[in-house]
Amino acid sequence: MARESTTSVDVAKLAGVSQSAVSRVFTPGASVSDRTVEKVRKAAQELGYRPNSLARAMVSGRSRIIGLVVAYLNNQFYPEALEKLSAALQERGYHVLVFLTEKTQGDVNQVIEEILGYQVDGIIAASVALSSELADRCRAEKVPLVLFNRSQDDPGLASVTSKNYSGGRTVAEFLIAGEHKRIAHIAGWEGASTQRDREAGFMDGLSEAGVTLHARGVGNFQADTAADAAREMFKADEKPDALFVANDHMAIAVMDVLRDELQLKVPEDVSIVSYDDVPAASWKGYNLTTIRQPADLMVNSAVDILLEQIADKNAGHLWNRTGMKAPKIEIEAPLILRGSARIPEGWDNEGV
Repeated sequence: MARESTTSVDVAKLAGVSQSAVSRVFTPGASVSDRTVEKVRKAAQELGYRPNSLARAMVSGRSRIIGLVVAYLNNQFYPEALEKLSAALQERGYHVLVFLTEKTQGDVNQVIEEILGYQVDGIIAASVALSSELADRCRAEKVPLVLFNRSQDDPGLASVTSKNYSGGRTVAEFLIAGEHKRIAHIAGWEGASTQRDREAGFMDGLSEAGVTLHARGVGNFQADTAADAAREMFKADEKPDALFVANDHMAIAVMDVLRDELQLKVPEDVSIVSYDDVPAASWKGYNLTTIRQPADLMVNSAVDILLEQIADKNAGHLWNRTGMKAPKIEIEAPLILRGSARIPEGWDNEGV
């Protein structure tokens, strides 16, 4: 039976290596030979030794823990993105703590405060917005922070999104090219930068072509709310013949209502285009035309920005105090053509 007092010194003696070699073996990303790893792990197993990560963090000042905050796990985009973020961070030697929150400011603030109590090395906040006071608190404590799939005006807050404005504009151009006459929109949560930017691009695209929006509803990025918005919208005598839904999660629910309840054909009666390209969008039952959020590229950018800040603890402070702007990355988001919308002549998926 292993002694509770077993230390790295004991492991080093049994393995015939230095104590620093034992420390490197149990430090993710550290340089150490395969032979040393084998000897140290064999000795550790024999002695029942497990490294104390918390104690090591107190000595080094680094916990190697990243807090991930997310509000929308019912949207398929976020579980996939969280899985990719976790894998990317673990490959770089970091552990991940996931925290769920509501999208209300008070709840977000409470969760971030809780995360700071874990002495995390950094935070990635997905689908949430922060108060300026909380952003300043993170900077003051030199805890790097990156917004994922959200952006804020604060020049000191780093963010990674897709090109939401140009994506919305592309949808407008696509539907106009398809000669639709009654183009409508079901918006997401209006407090989200992603929603505002997508709709702004969409509306500008319509306006520049001289097209007036036929109808608008709000789905708040919730399936049930979007379904109700569709029911209300399609009560009108002049029903939309094209619909831009602000994300796939809502669009799938809207398609179910239109086809199953209202007996409308997609795309013969109404074309539907949305945003994200979650796995279900390509399912045969939906075959959804949508703007693809490039999750892999977004994840890699977010992780790179965060780890650069961790390497230079003063980065966030400099962005805030010297007028330097934090990186706000926007990644190209292509339109993926499938069967839920009428495809105009000359439009294809070339280059996607």
